[in-house]
Amino acid sequence: MSEVILEVRDLVKYFPIRTGVVFKRTVGHIKAVDKVSFDLHKRETLGVVGESGCGKSTLAKVLMNLEPATSGSVRYRGKDVLKMSAAEQRRLRRNIQLVMQDPYTSLNPRMTVGDIVGEPFEIHPEVAPKGDRRKKVRELLDVVGLNPEHINRYPHQFSGGQRQRIGIARALALRPEIIICDEPVSALDVSIQAQVINLLEELQDEFGLSYIFIAHDLSVVRHIADRVAVMYLGKIVEIGTDSEIYDRPTHPYTQALLSAVPVPDPTLRGQRDQIVLEGDVPSPANPPSGCRFRTRCWKAKDICATEEPALVAREKSAHPSACHFAEVRDVVHATSTT
Repeated sequence: MSEVILEVRDLVKYFPIRTGVVFKRTVGHIKAVDKVSFDLHKRETLGVVGESGCGKSTLAKVLMNLEPATSGSVRYRGKDVLKMSAAEQRRLRRNIQLVMQDPYTSLNPRMTVGDIVGEPFEIHPEVAPKGDRRKKVRELLDVVGLNPEHINRYPHQFSGGQRQRIGIARALALRPEIIICDEPVSALDVSIQAQVINLLEELQDEFGLSYIFIAHDLSVVRHIADRVAVMYLGKIVEIGTDSEIYDRPTHPYTQALLSAVPVPDPTLRGQRDQIVLEGDVPSPANPPSGCRFRTRCWKAKDICATEEPALVAREKSAHPSACHFAEVRDVVHATSTT
């Protein structure tokens, strides 16, 4: 693997639950992100997948320090992002950018496309001289596949896929090293998803980018990710290369997610055992003891309630999995929708 540029260790984000009108008292915490650790390598795409509410978007905000972490560390090239001063944080924004989920609400409707894409130059004037900014904005629009002549149009004059390209152009403006993509295609049609994913891959090759790609659609992540981290209730329960996760998953939750992906080929449908999870996802304010997945797991035993499984590679697995009874399960999976 190439050099590590981002190191996340034991990252925690708890949101307090308060009661009372005047004298608010903390009565508990929502454990949105709980001791998450991973590395991101140069030019790598790390996919983060899981059900809605598992903490993926909160993780993105904490990595950007848009939400203050409760504890843990996020080191960009050896420097802890969470301990930086305001001035250091501002300089960091040049190297780590965010593409948001909803292209319809992430763009200011009162600003032209030229103003939106050029706004990073106003915040970081040292990046581009004032006289060159218009030219650079037009170049960015061309890079993401938009007509530079539309620089004076407003967001409502573009389709959803085009708006997401505008968001990508804005993220590229400062030539960052890392882009965090928070479900960037979930609001788009499948055909448009493919175009945006292909664009991200082309930009990665051209600019040497590293991505943290957050999504709930497993087929989309498989198309773009080099490695995949599976989250459940604030924790990473399995992490490995795309082939390890998709072809030979070891954690029951990952196996259940993959079994739920539709298989378009009718000849393959009978070859796959579909796993139907029972019960609801527990509340992050009161997660189960031990293994958080045990209340829905068909493999659960007494040890699962008393001892939290570590995220480690076990005897039957070549990649880390947080399960006492992790074992390889070959999967007949769907062809990517992209």
